[in-house]
Amino acid sequence: MQTRKYQWKKKEVDQPTSLHLAKELNVSKVISEILVARGIHDFDSAQNYFRPNETQFQDGFLMKGMDVSVERLNKAISNNQTILVYGDYDVDGTCSVAMMVRFLKHLKAKVLYYQPHRETEGYGISLKSVEWSKENKIDLVIALDCGIKDFLAAEAYANENIDLIICDHHNPSETLPNAFSILNPKQYDCTYSFKELCGCAVGLKLIQSYVHKFDLKLDFSPYFQLAAVASAADVVPLINENRLITYLGLSEINKNPIEPFGLLFSKLNKLNEINLGDLIFKIAPRINAAGRLDTALLAAKYLISDSQESDQGLNKIETINEERRKLDELITQQALKDLDEQPKDRFTNLVFSDSWHKGVVGIVASRIIETYYKPTIVLCGQGDIITGSARSVKGFDLYSILENLKHYFVRFGGHKYAAGLSLKKENLASFKEDFENEVGKHIQEQDLIPEINIDSELSLHQLFQGVNNQSIPKIYRILKQMEPFGIGNPKPVFLFKGLRLESPARIVGEKHLKFSFSDSSKENKIDGIWFSSLSFLKILKDQETMDVVGTIDENYFRGNRTMQIIIKDIRVN
Repeated sequence: MQTRKYQWKKKEVDQPTSLHLAKELNVSKVISEILVARGIHDFDSAQNYFRPNETQFQDGFLMKGMDVSVERLNKAISNNQTILVYGDYDVDGTCSVAMMVRFLKHLKAKVLYYQPHRETEGYGISLKSVEWSKENKIDLVIALDCGIKDFLAAEAYANENIDLIICDHHNPSETLPNAFSILNPKQYDCTYSFKELCGCAVGLKLIQSYVHKFDLKLDFSPYFQLAAVASAADVVPLINENRLITYLGLSEINKNPIEPFGLLFSKLNKLNEINLGDLIFKIAPRINAAGRLDTALLAAKYLISDSQESDQGLNKIETINEERRKLDELITQQALKDLDEQPKDRFTNLVFSDSWHKGVVGIVASRIIETYYKPTIVLCGQGDIITGSARSVKGFDLYSILENLKHYFVRFGGHKYAAGLSLKKENLASFKEDFENEVGKHIQEQDLIPEINIDSELSLHQLFQGVNNQSIPKIYRILKQMEPFGIGNPKPVFLFKGLRLESPARIVGEKHLKFSFSDSSKENKIDGIWFSSLSFLKILKDQETMDVVGTIDENYFRGNRTMQIIIKDIRVN
């Protein structure tokens, strides 16, 4: 009996390649299978993977528009022109603004920054910003993490003789805005080979190219840190340059964090190593909260600051984040209650309320998918135009579905798995049905069943081979060197067959289950924890052996360090 409706899928790899790599690297077949599944087939690719360094960055001038962008930026700096850094109000956009402002201030450039207000201006480059730029005598605008579909704003800037450089990563249309230059690797004729950078990373490429062009000496540490947070929050695949940026950024955060990050982790009493989860679950929500409930400029100002004002900025952000958290919980509960009353045989989730806050609907959409695993849209708004966020399930291209329905939208943009949209309230009912029908035409039954991709089968005997003087097995020491983990480079998942319960599962916290396992020999033992699994206690109560799928991690308790399984699913035998 399986406790959850998951598909367990073992990753298939080329066995001769795996065996050859195991011999070449002197690692176990378990490790070599994991590496081959990640596209690592020989010593050189393994070295690049395990030892990321700055030499692995691709030449930024391969990106279409980079040469003219660098020249225009240099002209602005050399002639003391006023530069406006413009960014979206999410984590990617806010980190982009902070990074570019820090760089331009380092060069003693004349710089101002601007982020649109979510409620009054919406996503992208606003027409209001054009008027603001005119009033403040702006000569050059650098738009980060937005702009690729802002045709009206680009035209308005051109009419005011204000040059616009767009640094974006969202999918472009067939036609492009009338900007001075555009940096976006997803342009069809862009020769930059890696297409999956976040907006902040595109901005980083502009900085790197400028530094290279004019042979400047620059400590990239602050920029890597900010780009790492942006990459983590924007859920880009952690492969190629994204993994490199995140690796370098995390290294710098642990060695010499910028003041805002150091202050935050100090207040959170974070004493052990900062990891990707800390960027996603500790830094990102706080940055996001400002843009969701107040103004992203609060977060940008905080990320730019390197002084006593950082403390004041953090206190404001903490207050806003706590409000965001409460709203998130309340609206999620209301949305789930609404869905409980809807037919269960639909392919999609779509909910609307005129009382919900626009700033948290994206979070709520992601929460809904955790319960009802379907493409999801959450909408809100009190006027004629309602807005919201769409989120998809793994493997299903929601963006292309929405593209087919774009006649409904006042505004629309996004990625394969996430999008923002607005439409007329009067069209909500027909849009809901057309969305359902369009998804139904393309989605497969297996798309609606969450998968667990298993990297390798692993026994406790194999796991505990090569233990060092700190009781850390060799396999785990190697896995640690494969970090950071994320989409494209997921944390390895193992199947442990026939584990025996040493004692009944016990409840920890309010809804988690703790296990003590042994193998058939009872010589090897390990703990396991299964989060948010209280409902399965009865199923597991009288079972002695089970197959367990999960990741392995360290557990620190009262000064002791032990291995444990972070359980994803269980099948009882």
